[in-house]
Amino acid sequence: MFNRKAQGCSFFPEGERVKKHVYVHDRRFGDTEVCVKTKDVCLEISNWDFNHFLQILCRKFMIPVHDAFVLTTTDRTVLDFDKFKALQDGSTVYLLQKEDQALSVATKELITFTPHYNTLVQAGTYEYYVSEGQVPLPYAIAEFIDNALTATAKNTGVREIEIQLLFDETLGKPALIVLDNGCGMTSKKLNNWAVLRRSKFSKDNSTFASEEEVYVPPAPVPRSLNSDISYFGVGGKQAVFYIGDSARMITKTAGSPDVHELVLSKEEFERKERENENVFSGIIRNRNPGDSSHVNETDERFLHALIAEETGKESFTAVVVTGILPEHIAFLKKKFQVWTRQLAHVYHYYIHGVNGNDMKSNFTSADDFSNVDILVTLREKPLRSPRVLNLREVDNDMQSLYIKAAAATFEFKATTEDGGTVEGLVRYHPFLYDKETYPKEVMEAPCNEDDDYADSGFQHLAAGRKPIFECFWNGRLIPYTTVMDFDWCSWNKDSKLPTECYSRISGVIFTDYKFEVSINKLTFMDLELKLQQKSSLFTRYVNGQKQRGIQKEFTQWLQSCHEKLDKEIKFLGYQETITRTDVPTKEKQYPWAAFSSIEWDGKVYEIGQLVKSHKTHPHMYGTINRFLLYGNYRGDVFATAGQVELALQPTAFHNKNKIIPISKIDQMAAVEAINKHIQSDLVKLPVKLKVDWPEGNPLTQNGVHPAGTPLGPLQVEILNGKEESLSRMPSVGQGPVRKLNVDLKIIKQGDEDKEVYSCSAQHAAKWGFWFKKIENLSCLGKYTLLLSTVIHDGNATVFGGRELPSYQLNFTVKAGSAESFVPRAVSSTQVGEPFNISLHMTDGYDNQAVPPPNLNPVLKCSGLDLSYEKVDDSGVAIVIRNVRARGKVLSYQHAKPYELNITFPGIKNDTQTISIVLLPGKPHSLHVMPVDNPIMIQNGNTVIFNVEIHDEAGNITANPKQDVNCQIPGFPLLSIDCSSTGAGQLVTKPLNVKIIKGNPQKVKVQFDMPNQKNVSMVTKELLLSPSTRVCSMELYSHDNRNLVLRNGEKIDWLAGGLLENLYYRLYDESCFEVPLTPDIASKIKVNWKAEVDVDNLVKGKLPDLQVPTRVHDKRFYQVSYQDQSVSVSFHIVPCPDEPSVIKVTIPKTSVKLGEKLPGIIKLKVTDRYGNDTKVLNPACVEQIRIEAEGLDNSAVSFIWQDSSSSFHITGIQFNTGTPGSRDLSFKYKNFEKRVVIKVMAGVPAHLKLLSEPENPLRVFNDSGIATPFLVQLCDKWGNPSPDHRVVVDLMFSPLKVTKSVTSQSVDSEGKASFTVNCVSGLEGCYQLKFRGTFNTAHIPGPSVNLIVLPDPNKPVRLSVEYNTHKKLLAGGKFPVFSVSVISEEGSPMTTFNPADASMFLWQGTAAATTPPSATELKCSEPMENEKNDCFHFRDKEIPEYAGKYTIMFSLRIDKTKVLSSDQITMNVVANEPVKLGPDAQPPAPVISYSNDISSRTLVKNMTLRIMDSFGNPAGQNLHGKVTVSIKNTSEDDNKELPVFEGQFNSFQFGLEEGKVHITRLAVMDNSPGKDGSSYILIFTPEVSNVSTPLAPFQLLFHFYNDVEKQRKMSELTKKKNELTTTINAYKDNLNTQNQLIQLLTNQHRDACSKENEQRTALNIKNVDISPSATIPVIKGLIQKCTAEVDQILKTPRRVCSIRDTFRGQQDVLGMVGHLALVQDDDVARVISWVISGDMDCVITKTLSAAQRIYDATQGRQQVMPLDTVFVHPNRPLPHIRNGRVLFEPPGNPVFARDLLIYLQDKESCKIVFKNLLGDTILIDDLDSGNRYRREVVRNGIPCSTLLTRQGDRISAKGKFGGLQNRAPPISKLKVFGAPHPERYFVLKEQIDMLTQYSLTLQKISKARDELSQAKNSEEVIKNQQELKKKEKQLEEIEKQIESIMVRTRKRGPVASEPSDVAAKRPKQTSHV
Repeated sequence: MFNRKAQGCSFFPEGERVKKHVYVHDRRFGDTEVCVKTKDVCLEISNWDFNHFLQILCRKFMIPVHDAFVLTTTDRTVLDFDKFKALQDGSTVYLLQKEDQALSVATKELITFTPHYNTLVQAGTYEYYVSEGQVPLPYAIAEFIDNALTATAKNTGVREIEIQLLFDETLGKPALIVLDNGCGMTSKKLNNWAVLRRSKFSKDNSTFASEEEVYVPPAPVPRSLNSDISYFGVGGKQAVFYIGDSARMITKTAGSPDVHELVLSKEEFERKERENENVFSGIIRNRNPGDSSHVNETDERFLHALIAEETGKESFTAVVVTGILPEHIAFLKKKFQVWTRQLAHVYHYYIHGVNGNDMKSNFTSADDFSNVDILVTLREKPLRSPRVLNLREVDNDMQSLYIKAAAATFEFKATTEDGGTVEGLVRYHPFLYDKETYPKEVMEAPCNEDDDYADSGFQHLAAGRKPIFECFWNGRLIPYTTVMDFDWCSWNKDSKLPTECYSRISGVIFTDYKFEVSINKLTFMDLELKLQQKSSLFTRYVNGQKQRGIQKEFTQWLQSCHEKLDKEIKFLGYQETITRTDVPTKEKQYPWAAFSSIEWDGKVYEIGQLVKSHKTHPHMYGTINRFLLYGNYRGDVFATAGQVELALQPTAFHNKNKIIPISKIDQMAAVEAINKHIQSDLVKLPVKLKVDWPEGNPLTQNGVHPAGTPLGPLQVEILNGKEESLSRMPSVGQGPVRKLNVDLKIIKQGDEDKEVYSCSAQHAAKWGFWFKKIENLSCLGKYTLLLSTVIHDGNATVFGGRELPSYQLNFTVKAGSAESFVPRAVSSTQVGEPFNISLHMTDGYDNQAVPPPNLNPVLKCSGLDLSYEKVDDSGVAIVIRNVRARGKVLSYQHAKPYELNITFPGIKNDTQTISIVLLPGKPHSLHVMPVDNPIMIQNGNTVIFNVEIHDEAGNITANPKQDVNCQIPGFPLLSIDCSSTGAGQLVTKPLNVKIIKGNPQKVKVQFDMPNQKNVSMVTKELLLSPSTRVCSMELYSHDNRNLVLRNGEKIDWLAGGLLENLYYRLYDESCFEVPLTPDIASKIKVNWKAEVDVDNLVKGKLPDLQVPTRVHDKRFYQVSYQDQSVSVSFHIVPCPDEPSVIKVTIPKTSVKLGEKLPGIIKLKVTDRYGNDTKVLNPACVEQIRIEAEGLDNSAVSFIWQDSSSSFHITGIQFNTGTPGSRDLSFKYKNFEKRVVIKVMAGVPAHLKLLSEPENPLRVFNDSGIATPFLVQLCDKWGNPSPDHRVVVDLMFSPLKVTKSVTSQSVDSEGKASFTVNCVSGLEGCYQLKFRGTFNTAHIPGPSVNLIVLPDPNKPVRLSVEYNTHKKLLAGGKFPVFSVSVISEEGSPMTTFNPADASMFLWQGTAAATTPPSATELKCSEPMENEKNDCFHFRDKEIPEYAGKYTIMFSLRIDKTKVLSSDQITMNVVANEPVKLGPDAQPPAPVISYSNDISSRTLVKNMTLRIMDSFGNPAGQNLHGKVTVSIKNTSEDDNKELPVFEGQFNSFQFGLEEGKVHITRLAVMDNSPGKDGSSYILIFTPEVSNVSTPLAPFQLLFHFYNDVEKQRKMSELTKKKNELTTTINAYKDNLNTQNQLIQLLTNQHRDACSKENEQRTALNIKNVDISPSATIPVIKGLIQKCTAEVDQILKTPRRVCSIRDTFRGQQDVLGMVGHLALVQDDDVARVISWVISGDMDCVITKTLSAAQRIYDATQGRQQVMPLDTVFVHPNRPLPHIRNGRVLFEPPGNPVFARDLLIYLQDKESCKIVFKNLLGDTILIDDLDSGNRYRREVVRNGIPCSTLLTRQGDRISAKGKFGGLQNRAPPISKLKVFGAPHPERYFVLKEQIDMLTQYSLTLQKISKARDELSQAKNSEEVIKNQQELKKKEKQLEEIEKQIESIMVRTRKRGPVASEPSDVAAKRPKQTSHV
């Protein structure tokens, strides 16, 4: 409170000049004084202090001096000096009478809400996390609910949140109101709310900022339901202006009397922008609750009711959104159930609590409940009731569905490196009999129960590849982020569970505030990234307890769920695999496995079983045909669904099969009920036919009737089992109407029944089924009248396998009297040959009738004479026998038919005509032409004879065996066959006879027919005259016609000369010269020339003859007249010509530099044809010269050869020049001969490297050198020397070098290549030397300097760190061992799997190898504060027994290599002392009170030590004493106790260094004690300086009065102990053996099970393995497959020809051309061409590797590091958008990169070719490519480059054509290699499987042998026998002990004692 007297005046310092304004509202008085007192002023307070402000204020508002008042801010903070100083420019202040005074009039507070700087910093976040194409309206409303949940977080009661949708036009314009009963907002907070992107983390430095504004992270709560979800200062504003265009915020805080109201609207922003006002400024209206005077009456009438509800509310906030978009209004109305369900899903756990909507759970704490109520109200029209829904009532949101369908849950937690916490649940939704219980989306279309393929087994997965986990952040759903799975809950190839199990799980993840989400809370920004880090640890929790090994736990949980919860169907009796054409989807038509039975829910269904369906309309009844399951199976199998094929019953109704899902079999239907239903349908079916004859004259059964008797008419009825008339088949449900017809058939019986009449009758209402009269039955025979019931559609007489009723009548039709006759046709006959005519009589219907008696036929035919012998009448047929015809006829080829008339006088139709064909008769005579005799011919000509064969009438006749022979003396017999024509022509060969003196010669010719003896022979005579043909030839010289060449003459002639002017003459048979004509000349042939001039031959001149050029070459020549074989022959022998050429013969034309040409050179002089002239002599050597470049003439020598007249030359040698061809010239006189000599490199002299490596060459230790060393062998002149006899060695010392070859000969080019695979040695400089060896001589070579560097990627040792000072107490924990893998370079390596690290522990000292008894321990997961570059072995237990132990750590590098650490010796010492105990447990003593001290001795020579809990001596530094006492075994009976010697009740012994040795301890003579009783000897240690008391040692002993009994008991007890020990040893041995047998049995069973599985898998892979297959058979199959693989590998295939010298280096993938394979040649060609410039580019994983290669090649090699490549996200083909195909694409387009096959590191290769090829598309041809591009562009989509399989390219710009857009032939390109054929991979898989199968068979054999050996072991049998024997002995001893004990108890302790002892006892007792 202030008054005017209380204030002074002061000023701010001079330097402060900041202008500041404050708005003051005087609200001290009520409404009645408003007009007078109330004023609102604006004061500038820039240089004022608080006192000055008060003075000015009092003057302004005329406040009396003594009036009290108070100044507050709008949130009722009272001003003082400090708070006044902190007022901001534009602040609003109330002038009130008291702090909590209600406002009389509403005030307006000017505010600004300039966006926070985060607007710029986080501006892009929303762009990256947009709404993914869904309707985000429900999630926009969720922003208001987020704010409401945060506002109500501290409510102790119900947290009420109400969403009101006011779409009632009577209340104003549409509005959305979100109202909560939370804490509300002060005006300051409301101002902050208006600032965009002012999150809760933005700190307000104002004095007025309350402590609540400092963000404090929420405390951990279950499911992170902390309500801390109003975060970023963006969502509310975005949601407002997404939904509408205006927001009104109405709020009130607890304790404040004011309501604060702020309006933000798009319209107001636009107005301020137009008028250049501050857009981000506004007014907060501060008013009283319930004051609605400012409300717009037109558009906001609904606000009156809302504001009226403010009265009485302590705090609240209301968000009113108006200007809602029409599409949003339509969605909120029509999709009310959809968006409320989505909201219920988002806030499921806030609504239902930590367990969700689980009606089955029992709430155990208040935390399980939820006090959040979210109510949704929709008001539409005035008369329509509002729709009200509490989101708690929604039970079909996805989380509710998941919870309801879950049968088991798996809880886990995860922590991240930054402290983030994740809780999670995995739920299992089992398969139940016929369906998956995994919930489906409510928006999905429901499954049609009548769809036979909806549950047919096509889909076995429940969720498919749907993500498992929904993600919640601070308890609310983040809808657009899901997690597919984690490594520990995803299926892998090693899993034994079916993949379906992994698709039946759903999950939910709850994260806390440590995880970032997008500002609209639709997407997580870092969830998967954090959870995928190795530092994120997952742990399972069971009942709140942490479990170890989440993957193992999850697998066991999932297996348990599958075994206990899944209820599947077992398919039994596999039959076959079929293709089903009834399946609508073609891809699903094959394969379908058929089975004979199933086991389902405890019931077995088999083929032939009657079943009934349910869930079908109508219900079906039928028998099972088979069961069908989609997939490729070969045996019994479990499946989730399938189908059954039913034969519907009764078949008479249905006549079809039906396939339905197995799930639609009604398991409750009884067989009796099914049969009853079927029988009730059967009686409705037609049973018989009723036949009536309306006009009488019925035909009788089996009656006989004459031909032509009429049949009918008929009337027929169809009757069912109830004698009811039917016209149609009974209907089945809504099935089609099947009308009935009656078919009439008349069938004539015979060998094959024939239908002679048929018709069908339909039902008529008046006369039923009616058939008219039939009058055409005239054929003879037996008939059947058949009436059949048929289905109208299809005329089927069988329905459903059942015959429809029918009627049958049999009758016979006989013939009438004879009225005509029918003759049979007569086949052709010959002249004069007899034939028969057959005929029969017929009645009026052409039926055969009985002939009349006394028949005399009359035969007539024009042109022929006819006669017959007689007529035969058999009563059935008539035959006119031996009819003969004679006359002139035509030949066989032109046979003429004759009409023969037959007449029978006396019958109705008496005459009939038949046609006969008359042919010529049998052979009778032979006629030969020409008829001249003799016949004149010329000698040498042929003769032609024409012959004919005639019958008796002179007709030419043709018959079989009509052969005609012609015999001419001295000539071969001629023959001709005239069987087919009756005539022929005989042509003789030329008849050559010897002409004597030119006179003609006579020859006789005879003709006969050898096969026709009745035909006479014919003889002819020939006369042959001389001919004019050529018969001899003569050759002569034209110069001398008398010079005639004799046949066979030999002629000498000059070699190469010409024989000219040779002529010939010809003579005929009369020795006259034959004139030469062109025809005769053309027949002259010579053998020395193919083409001869005919004109010269006509003149008699022969062609000139060229003599051979070679001497001694004798030639044969001949001239012949070709037709007559007339010839003359002769020989020509050539002679040498004049000398003209030097001939040089060189045996070898190649020589090395510096060496002589081997062999002898022969030199001679020949003529021009090479014939030796022998003109040389020894003196000619002076005239011979030899010349050549570099020739050493001094070494040349000549040797004369007299036998051949030639010189031998030696000593040809070249001493200078380079290798190559040289001309060697030989000269004699003016003759010269040049010979080309090949001069080769000289003798090898030295070696050199062709490509010098870098000097020095740097190599990592134990790594190879990528580039081979290429060494060249050279001679002394430096020429390459290809002498393969030289062996090149690579020498090195002291390095260890592994290379391809140690030494090798040079190749054909004198080169040798050495590839260094591995270099090993200490770090330092070395040298590689090359040396050649030729025979025993050494050839010097080059050397390479080498620097060996340590390999940073090679592990060489394990470094172990631990606390060496820690004392290792038995049974405790080892210190943490930190094991680092140290590389050769000395740096730690982190690339190894922790599972490969092991710790081995064994007792004893260090050993060369790990003992078998060593214990293997695995490493632990790293903790937050531990190093991540080592393995940690934490919490490993120390052995319980003290002593020396050895620890060794190992790391498995690969399958064969293990790296071990140094062995560490550990000294395990005893733990804390806890008890006193002996070194060895003594047996229980048995004593008596005998005088003999040995019988009274309790302990003798026993050492007791102070020990820890494990029995280790632990008191070496402890001293004290041990007190020995005795007590009874019964605690309550310590009256009569034995005493020690000296009548002591106790003894004390000294304890030194933790041990005490007791020499002897005995009871006194005649010690008290109860006979036969047991007592306990107690050794109690008394030691100081121990933290806990030490437990005493107790020893049981037995006491007897009788010495003999004591002795017996002692002996028996000793034997008992020995037997007990022995029996226990036997039992342990046998138990071990039994365990071994059980283990071997399990191994054998597991191996057999594995063998069955592998054999089944092999059969599926088309490898037929019988169960009895042996190991040799399997090995044979493996060899067969291996041979085929080798054959495939030998088959040539396309390879990349680029040499990749960098592959295998660190971080190097290789060259592009080697990273992928392409199957198709055309595809390989075009893709390789497109990226031809990149084919040799080296791809590296890192930039450093790329830089290394770049430097090593001086920049010549192009490289591409993957860590610098940005790859754009994958997009679909251009014709696909949003999963929809825009048009049907031509040409089968596909991304070119998708046709590449990657061999290794597929992900990296995908990045490479995505970068190189981009979105390049491959298409079939150029036309398809252009059409495809046109359609893409028409849809407004850019099209990438198109390639065609023919090698064309269409660029991204649309350009095509030209050489630059056409790929060259594949032979000119460096292309990708081709993969092995598919058969190769099939075989490799089969080989692997067969190898595994062979190993399994070996295991089975081994396990079987070991099991048999273990079961039948002689040692085991012997041990069993010994055990029984020992047990029997023990039983006897126990009986003896029991007998002694019984006698002792019966006798009593006093009765058996001597009297003197009894008298002494009281005295002994008194001493005690």
